[in-house]
Amino acid sequence: MAGVESPSLAMLAGLLRSEEPEAPEFFDQVLEELGLLFRPPADPRAAKWAMAYWIAGQIADGSLDPAAGTHLIRADIAYDLGYPEELEPLVQCAHNLDVWEESWGVSVEELNGEAVEAAKQFLSKRSAAEAGDSTEVRSRHRDWSTAG
Repeated sequence: MAGVESPSLAMLAGLLRSEEPEAPEFFDQVLEELGLLFRPPADPRAAKWAMAYWIAGQIADGSLDPAAGTHLIRADIAYDLGYPEELEPLVQCAHNLDVWEESWGVSVEELNGEAVEAAKQFLSKRSAAEAGDSTEVRSRHRDWSTAG
């Protein structure tokens, strides 16, 4: 990861042997500063969904190769969640990228583009659902406050 800068990275690299016990804390700080730290929810199922959104975000913003990201979603997340419908486009992209052949008449770049689009669609559905949830909560709050 040449060219990566983080205030804590230099401190981590400069630790003396006697300061090794401080390394895990600095390492977490470096991950946080680089946007690479993932803290999953305690519930295993919720953690898998959170990981799917995190990986999709990295695919969408270009920080993770689409083939690698969709493979992680297919192999490590979708499988454990029973292949839910919401992940189907990303799983399909992973499959296409894994078995692609030049004879298909479509380039790997196009398949990568489809994977990025699938990740963006997946993320947008979450954003829409969250926006709907907050509207519903406000609506219920309004109904409750006028009910008395």
